[in-house]
Amino acid sequence: MKAMILAAGHGNRMGDLTKNTPKPLLKIGTQPNSKTLIEHHIERLVTAGITEIVINRAQNADQFTEVLGDGKKYGAKITYSDEGDQPLETGGGIYKALPLLNDSSFMIINGDIWCDYPLENLLADPQGLAQLILVPNPEHNPKGDFAVEAERIRLEGSEKYTFSGLAVYRPELFDECSEGSFSLAPILRHAISQDLVAGTVYKGEWMDIGTPERLEQLAEVLES
Repeated sequence: MKAMILAAGHGNRMGDLTKNTPKPLLKIGTQPNSKTLIEHHIERLVTAGITEIVINRAQNADQFTEVLGDGKKYGAKITYSDEGDQPLETGGGIYKALPLLNDSSFMIINGDIWCDYPLENLLADPQGLAQLILVPNPEHNPKGDFAVEAERIRLEGSEKYTFSGLAVYRPELFDECSEGSFSLAPILRHAISQDLVAGTVYKGEWMDIGTPERLEQLAEVLES
């Protein structure tokens, strides 16, 4: 199974930190050996046995090559999907990269999350069109996104959870899509309404690194 790390967003909520640096390339902590957020993802993928990785990129795209190269130093093979100066949103970015992901199921990781979920547990052959990992709701998303019932994702339920940004998709999920910028959310919601999405709730470590404060919190966790 191949994996794709979504790294093309502007990261506007990070303020000056992302003025000249893509958010996934921000270092976690201030130590000389501090790694970038995306390097942590790459290393965890390789540990899980996933070495073929696609990364989409937009503004300041060359910085990814400067930091990550072709992935060899991590034991991986990195291929880049370039979107130009205007990112294609999550759905459009994945759709553009489909030729690089082959015809089988692939893993997706949002480049601006931190999670210690054991990636080897994600199904390479999900039941339906996708498998999502949900997490307990953080303070910034108290109402959650989806519910789970008998390991199937539901749009509504007695208790809703937050989509972690970690999933496995079949390329068929995007059969009705076309090139351009579009969100992934409506596609997922349609598939969920057709009972075509599996999922589980993970209660381990997870953070959405959407603000400078959360980046600092993650650094404290990793350096403690």
